[in-house]
Amino acid sequence: QLQLVESGGGSVQYGGSLRLSCAVSGFTLLNYPIGWFRQAPGKEREGVSCISGSGGSANYADSVKGRFTVSRDNANNTVSLQMNSLKPEDTGVYYCAADSNMILRLQKRCVMTHDEYDYWGQGTQVTVSS
Repeated sequence: QLQLVESGGGSVQYGGSLRLSCAVSGFTLLNYPIGWFRQAPGKEREGVSCISGSGGSANYADSVKGRFTVSRDNANNTVSLQMNSLKPEDTGVYYCAADSNMILRLQKRCVMTHDEYDYWGQGTQVTVSS
C-alpha cells in the first residue's frame, strides 16, 4: 500500500529552523515528483516547494525562496525540506505528496499545483512564534 509519512514538525521561535522528512513506502520513489504543501487555519492549501523525480529540478514559492531547501534520497525513499529563518507566517500543517504524472516524470520537472498530486501524507504541524 502506497504511503507517505511526514515527520520533523514542531514549535520554534522566529528565526529558528526545522527539517521535515517525508518517508515513502509502497512504491519506489525514483522518478516521482514530490511536492511540499502547507495549510494554515482558515486558509487554502498552498504549494511550498517541489522536486523532480531525479532531484535535478526544484521549485519554491516566492515566500520561502532563499530560506527553504528541498532534497531527496531516492535510495532511501525519503524527501526532506530544510526550513531556515522561519517566520510566524510559515505556521501551518505541512504535507508531502507524490505525483504520478508520467509526462512530468519524463520531463524531469515538477509543479506546485496541489490538484496535480495523487498521494498525500497525513501532515505535520509547524508552529513559529514571534
